[in-house]
This record gives sequence, C-alpha cells and structure tokens, in this order.
Amino acid sequence: MVVTGGSRGIGRQICEAFAAAGARVETCSRRPVEEPFAHASIRATAVDVRDPEATRAWLADCAAASGGIDVLVNNAGGAPSVASAEASPKLTQKILELNLQAPLVLSQQVHAHMVVRENGGVIVNIVSISSVRPTPKSVAYGAAKAGLMNATTSLAVEWGPKVRVNCIVAGLVATELTGDHFGGDEERAEILRAIPAGRFAQPEEIAHACLFLSARDSAYVNGAALEVYGGGEWPPTVPHPRD
Repeated sequence: MVVTGGSRGIGRQICEAFAAAGARVETCSRRPVEEPFAHASIRATAVDVRDPEATRAWLADCAAASGGIDVLVNNAGGAPSVASAEASPKLTQKILELNLQAPLVLSQQVHAHMVVRENGGVIVNIVSISSVRPTPKSVAYGAAKAGLMNATTSLAVEWGPKVRVNCIVAGLVATELTGDHFGGDEERAEILRAIPAGRFAQPEEIAHACLFLSARDSAYVNGAALEVYGGGEWPPTVPHPRD
C-alpha cells in the first residue's frame, strides 16, 4: 500500500498503523524522514506529489517492489493561513495543486495498478472539516478539499466495484504543526469549547479510520465520507451547553 506525505504527523501514523497490521508500506514526502519508522516494512522516498511524472515513476517502483498496489491513501496536503484579499495567485495555485490536483492525478495513475488485481483496490482521500464549513483565511484549501470530497463520490461511482474510493473528513488533529496555527492558549481554549469531544483528534485516530476503510470488512462502503471530527463544531448561533 502507498501513502503520500508520510514523513510526519497524520501520514506517519497512517504508515505505522498499516505496517503494524502487516502491510508493506511505501510512502513519499518532499522532506527527508528525520527519524526512522518503528517498522522496517515502511520505505520512504522523496517525491513531490505535484509532479505527475515523478508520481507515475514512484508508483511503478512501488508496484514492482511489492508485487502490486492495493491501497492508496492521499494524505499529503495543507496550506498556510493567509488573508483572502492578500493571497497571491501563485499561492492559490500551489494550494490547489497540492490539495486537489495531486490526489486526483495520483488516483488516476494508481487505478491502472488496482484494476488488474483480482480484488481490486481502495483509495482513501484525507479531506477536512473545511470541506463542509466556512474556512476564513484558508479559502483555497477549503475549496480544494471540498472538490476532493466531490471527486471521491464521482470516482466511487465510475470505478466501483473494482476500485472503492472513500474519504475521511478530518477535524482538527494534534500534530507537530498544531502550534503554528493555534498557538495561543486563549485561542485554543475557544476552539476546544466549540468541539463536542472537547479535544483535538490524535493522528492515530485518523490512521485507524484509514485501516477500516481499506479492510475487506468494509467492502460495501464506497463513496462514503467518514466523519472523524469529534462531533463537528457548535454553530455560533446555538447556545453552548457549557455556558
């Protein structure tokens, strides 16, 4: 199986979870892996997922090394927080390339590897709660993730039953970068008050959801958006139960 953006955070936990379940894992990232993975069955390669020729060659190498590809997790993504009126066209393009175009191209490329397998394959797209609610200062990111969420349902219809395509609607996840976006204690406290679960998700919780969607036990789950966001967020127009 292959995972994009596996050097740290959610992607790293996805790699470790699949390896612990017995999978041979191939992952890629733009940055070198700074710390060794816990499982020797994980191989990391430096690949820019925005480069279609690079990803095509990488997937071919992964298939040759492991005898095929049965699972793809499109995890690589992200965007800085920028005032929408100040975001440059170049930045917007880069955000759309990373969060929408790259996973679409990877899905197209991996389809050829999966459709020839007896049991087909599974694609899991990591989207975001930003797909379904306003995302001020991250407009291009929210739009890209919403597009990927729509693409999930379209590909599920077009490629099923041989290739299943699902997505995970992830909420706020505690990773190495959490402090960059929510550094202040007061800001973080207000965010946590709005989440019914009262906390951020842990990366391994997203990883376990990926395992479920990739397993044969979920063979009838196709085109689904699995919400892993602690209940969502309390709308500002609704009185909070803790008040």
